[in-house]
Amino acid sequence: MTASRYQHTGLTRSPRTKEHCVRKKAAGFTLIELMITVAIVAILSAIAYPSYQEYVLRTRRVEAMDLLGEAAARQERWRAQNGGYTTTIANLKLAHGDKSEHGYYTLSIAAAAGDGGYTLKATRTGSQVADGKCGDFTLNALGVKGVSVGTVAVCWL
Repeated sequence: MTASRYQHTGLTRSPRTKEHCVRKKAAGFTLIELMITVAIVAILSAIAYPSYQEYVLRTRRVEAMDLLGEAAARQERWRAQNGGYTTTIANLKLAHGDKSEHGYYTLSIAAAAGDGGYTLKATRTGSQVADGKCGDFTLNALGVKGVSVGTVAVCWL
């Protein structure tokens, strides 16, 4: 008999004797190994996903700060050219109108009572509404920063 006769059955000849046949050891994962791997991946995902979500919300806050900073600079330019601040967003000619670059915040302008200034507000929209740590951002003509939830020290980077 030749070795080729045993190839199709998964049997090989024993090196010790020519008469005894043994099965090749099966390669692969056992069910318990697979279950342990799935459990580890599930635990890591349960820890990592909330951290990732918090990271995404935190990075999107930069859009609010950029929007308010750009609007404040445009307000000062408008004041230099027209002698006062505007409450009309279109007059500021912002790159994205009243929205932040990716649309996570919407800008509004309110006239400040008494001092002729303004208050800019970046309101959360879309998926950014889930940001309960900082909420909406504000900036007034005096440069005073604010947030609707949380503290300025934490939220304004």
